[in-house]
Amino acid sequence: MNNTADLLSDKRSGDEILTIDVILKEVNEVKGHSGEACMILFDGYCHNDIFNGDILNGGVDTQRQEAGSLLRTLSARYILKGKDFEGNDCKIFIENNGTANGGQFTTTPKILTDSSALKPLESYDFVGSISDTEEEGHIKIHIKKK
Repeated sequence: MNNTADLLSDKRSGDEILTIDVILKEVNEVKGHSGEACMILFDGYCHNDIFNGDILNGGVDTQRQEAGSLLRTLSARYILKGKDFEGNDCKIFIENNGTANGGQFTTTPKILTDSSALKPLESYDFVGSISDTEEEGHIKIHIKKK
């Protein structure tokens, strides 16, 4: 079986660590006088070589934009529950903060986990991005080593 050195330590800058398939469930928004905000509820899953599991209920992405500005901020928080690459039950918490200036979001994910095998993820610097899929209401979150 692969070990941490094989699956995590050998990852280089730009290598994708996690890809999360997100299913958008509900959007709640308010358009105020000085800006707008929305909260996007979601679930989904992650299946790759280091982790297999699902997003637990409560995943939410909060976005804000001031009136007259092209800058949009996001802060998404969610917990994945599944198994690490050693087959142990575990959870991964992801906080993904970012901005878009009239275009694609760039994010800075932070990870916490109760998995001993995935513990190195807590110390990595990550960069994240979001891509569309062919399926309506679905997106992918890409978390890469910085």
